Amino acid sequence: MYLNFNALSLLHAPPSASLPLIFRANDEPVDPKRELEDRCKAPCARPLKEYQACAKRIQGDESGHKHCTGQYFDYWRCVDNCAATKLFWHLK
Repeated sequence: MYLNFNALSLLHAPPSASLPLIFRANDEPVDPKRELEDRCKAPCARPLKEYQACAKRIQGDESGHKHCTGQYFDYWRCVDNCAATKLFWHLK
């Protein structure tokens, strides 16, 4: 299926929406997800601190059996959930 991205626009966005439009003046596509993820990192500070504490705790592990995968995914789940609620509004 072929999508004509030049036909897309976000003219429906309220003036208070501070996300960039999908296309800039030079018709270069812009992914608002990155900016949303950056904004969502602050509210997800708790899972990030848990991940950093785990990483510090296992820093000297040479066996390779200890890991912080769960904390890492908890942090990114928080960021993704926060960004998704805002991102899909722009994709309507």
